[in-house]
Amino acid sequence: MSAPKIVIDVPAAAVPLALADLHRSLAVDTLVRIAVAPGTADSPAPALDSLIEGGGFAANPPSRYRRLRTLPDYVGPEMRVLLVGLNPSLYSADAGVGFARPGNRFWPAMMAAGLVDVAREPRRMLIEHRIGMTDLVKRATARADELDIAEYRHGYERLHSLVTWLQPTVLCIVGLSGWRAAVDRRAVAGPQAESIGSTIVYVMPNPSGLNAHATIDSLADHFRAVNELAG
Repeated sequence: MSAPKIVIDVPAAAVPLALADLHRSLAVDTLVRIAVAPGTADSPAPALDSLIEGGGFAANPPSRYRRLRTLPDYVGPEMRVLLVGLNPSLYSADAGVGFARPGNRFWPAMMAAGLVDVAREPRRMLIEHRIGMTDLVKRATARADELDIAEYRHGYERLHSLVTWLQPTVLCIVGLSGWRAAVDRRAVAGPQAESIGSTIVYVMPNPSGLNAHATIDSLADHFRAVNELAG
């Protein structure tokens, strides 16, 4: 049976959200052919394959893509904040939302800081609050320590390209270990000395329940600082 062809006919900056919607509509390992309609090209945008990778698909030659067990990017133009997790857990990938595991402090801290009024709805968060979500590494794992340095560095290249294109006001890395592995091994929590173009970079601790040093209150303080930087 041939893979169905999906034509994405939206402005370039809306392609990632269209891919996220497609990802959510498909079962894991479903094969599709993805094409972008003429006229949606945007020269500063990352290559289509990079956007499709961010959408949670892997190339499956010839000319097909496989829906992965991961999370898609929820990103778009005019973001105040782009939140970046290290990589999806298998639990979150199956739940369809980042930081979904019971005991993870991410959503309680976001609510406490007033950045969102509804938890675990990344699409709504992007559209109503202009806060996007992506991951440094797209491969889902049971634990973040299953990732290697090459994956982090490839992920940073993809992230850098995405940020350069969409120019969110603040890039918030939710997890020090990934940023240290990919960019700066001496990084500490807070605003970083170097930006990405006009985008401020902020790094904060991992909200996982395994991180005993992070509390909902301390994480909420980081989110408040990010919100203040975003204006």
